[in-house]
Amino acid sequence: MPDKHLSSQFDSELNGVSSRVMELGGLVESQIRQAIYALSQFSADVADDVVETEARVNAMEMEIDHDLSTIIARRQPTARDLRLLIAISKTTANLERVGDEATKIARMVKSIIESGSSRALPSSDLRVAADLASGLLRKALDAFARLDVSTAVSILKEDDQIDQEFDGFVRKLITYMMEDPRTISPSLDLLFLAKAIERIGDHAKNIAEFIIYIVKGTDVRHSSMAQIESAIR
Repeated sequence: MPDKHLSSQFDSELNGVSSRVMELGGLVESQIRQAIYALSQFSADVADDVVETEARVNAMEMEIDHDLSTIIARRQPTARDLRLLIAISKTTANLERVGDEATKIARMVKSIIESGSSRALPSSDLRVAADLASGLLRKALDAFARLDVSTAVSILKEDDQIDQEFDGFVRKLITYMMEDPRTISPSLDLLFLAKAIERIGDHAKNIAEFIIYIVKGTDVRHSSMAQIESAIR
């Protein structure tokens, strides 16, 4: 009976932390959407909202880390449970970094607005990559909630699409800069934004790798797709 009681307490604590992680994920998803809207509409007010949310994201990360430390110290979990707690901690850190990237985008939007840079540059093209990155993050959070390995693998494959969008956007910006040197400064601003979007996709990919680690006990970071598919069989 005592073992069952302790197990039930652990499950309850774990569910509570997992819910907080999903709440954090929803918050940073909202940050991304707002940051891209601020870019597409050149809205300083919306950009300010994104920046103001950063403090809340940081606070949630610290709260979740504190809860995880308490659970580990109190329950002394082993094997799969410990892997799960470690992966939750790493996932939380990646979500906080997604929030950082959204904040970077918002601050750069404000800088572009304040500098009066030309709006003729292809900022709207970033929406494709941004939608892909945001969708990938949402998919990663859903897979994390279900510990869905097959979806995690598909996320690792889809991250390549964001990289391709980024490469294509960079080529387009280079063309703009070559044709009109006056666009060099605002083009570099957009390049900074595109890199931030690409990093959001990278963080979604990291979360997918943690899912595989939880379920299979295998660290697939820096592994080829063939190695990953072999590890999950």
